[in-house]
Amino acid sequence: MYRSRFNIFFQFAALVFLLTGTFSAQAQTPIFTRQDTLRGSITAERAWWDLTYYHLDIKVNPADSTIRGKNTVQYKVLQPSQTMQMDLQPPMRIEQVTQNGKTVTFTREGNAYFLKLTEKQTPGKINKVEVVYGGKPQVSKNPPWSGGVTWRKDANGNPFVATSVQGDGASLWWPCKDHMYDEPDSMLISVTVPQKLTDVSNGRLRKVVQNNDGTKTFHWAVTNPINNYGVNINIGDYVHFGEKYPGEKGVLDCDYYVLRDNLDKAKKHFAEVPRMLKAFEHWFGPYPFYEDGYKLVEVPYLGMEHQSSVTYGNKYQNGYLGKDLSKTGWGLKFDFIIVHESGHEWFANNITYKDIADMWIHESFTAYSENLFLDYHFGKKASAEYVIGTRANIQNDRPIIGKYNVNYSGSGDMYYKGANMLHTLRQIVNSDAKWRTILRGLNKTFYHQTVTTGQIEDYLSKQTGRDLKPFFDQYLRDVRIPVLEYTFKDNKLQYRWNNAVAGFNMPVKVYLNDKEAWLEPTPNWQELKETPSKAKLKIDPNFYVTASNKPKI
Repeated sequence: MYRSRFNIFFQFAALVFLLTGTFSAQAQTPIFTRQDTLRGSITAERAWWDLTYYHLDIKVNPADSTIRGKNTVQYKVLQPSQTMQMDLQPPMRIEQVTQNGKTVTFTREGNAYFLKLTEKQTPGKINKVEVVYGGKPQVSKNPPWSGGVTWRKDANGNPFVATSVQGDGASLWWPCKDHMYDEPDSMLISVTVPQKLTDVSNGRLRKVVQNNDGTKTFHWAVTNPINNYGVNINIGDYVHFGEKYPGEKGVLDCDYYVLRDNLDKAKKHFAEVPRMLKAFEHWFGPYPFYEDGYKLVEVPYLGMEHQSSVTYGNKYQNGYLGKDLSKTGWGLKFDFIIVHESGHEWFANNITYKDIADMWIHESFTAYSENLFLDYHFGKKASAEYVIGTRANIQNDRPIIGKYNVNYSGSGDMYYKGANMLHTLRQIVNSDAKWRTILRGLNKTFYHQTVTTGQIEDYLSKQTGRDLKPFFDQYLRDVRIPVLEYTFKDNKLQYRWNNAVAGFNMPVKVYLNDKEAWLEPTPNWQELKETPSKAKLKIDPNFYVTASNKPKI
């Protein structure tokens, strides 16, 4: 799930659904600034050091909506350099930086702080800096589609606080290396809150410390690599329950944190979690973070894919806020937020894009996971009807891939056009066993890695045994829907692809007088020699293409 300051949320025109990051057909690419480059590129001040560990240690005060504390940043020196880029967005401010007890001076350019290190940075050495900061972070005006912190109260008047910052940046509320290409190997998140409240963050709860000032501190340990926007804090009058899931890698701890008044309904409704895990471990392989466990945490907004701390606000109902995005009925067979946001544990948190321009890697596969959840529990026909039904939500307004190095994502079509692209690819593979092997292999090959579109395309081409470059050029980099043009001449079927990129050569299944046939069209006219008499052609609807019966030109 993603939203950016460049994007508009056009739901409510076609139901409020997760086609975030979307432009209207008339929208224009914004003019990029140096701030976009500083945020979206691997600058020289980022490239020379590799993150190894964060210890984020903060105090959250709901009474005045402030966050204060420090982040200890541990890193490995890759190349000699003395200037380090750290990111923090106003109105938050870095107040002090130290290294080995010595003050580090810094300059600021917008959201980027440049630390002037005096200690010699020797390649191969593990160093750390301590960054003290504070302030009132940006309030999310429409969480989670606008980034920031949500400060609300529950029905009993207790503070109910949560972060959601994908796209807009983790640096909205904590200082970090705010680029997706580099993740710490592990992390400790220490959050101090008022005595009567509970903080739930990523990973496992290591300990709770009672303080002498009417507060307590929760220490959450993350033992796996974690992307920056996946780090979260959730603060409220939570109660906890859990279960043990017998998964592929052994026993997976599933912990649930919900508002006190919602405990009974949550105990019933969260039975969706084992169903989700069973389906996704079947299709994608083992849950990627057994060491950190799985958590589902109630929040005051719709929900998001925070790693091992999936957030939930779908009001304990099936569908998307009770709506079926496919309008087939199948979308009401599951809780959209539990299934979709948990699917991101495999695609977003396990396999993570290096650049947000490649965000389809997160959203296309995860939107497609809804289809596979249905496939596992209700059968192939149900899953096909669902994903085909979501085509009504496709805009074809601009390419799914965005602009590189400026923190700019592609069209919101990365959700349902992306899902239909993958559903089409499944038809091309034409073997469900092989398709499952490919999906599981994808998560194994790129386990806990940041990746590019090129890596994913190359992997899928290799595993399918087919050059898929024209296929991905068509669906990721173009807005046209391929048209199978055909005609019958002298009782022979003649056909070609039109409205497509150069070299588009996707095979397609058709029915001639209800008899299955595979065609291998290209942009050039071809002829099927053994055409049934008085044939009528129908394309298999599982392919995201259209057809046109027109005379040969």
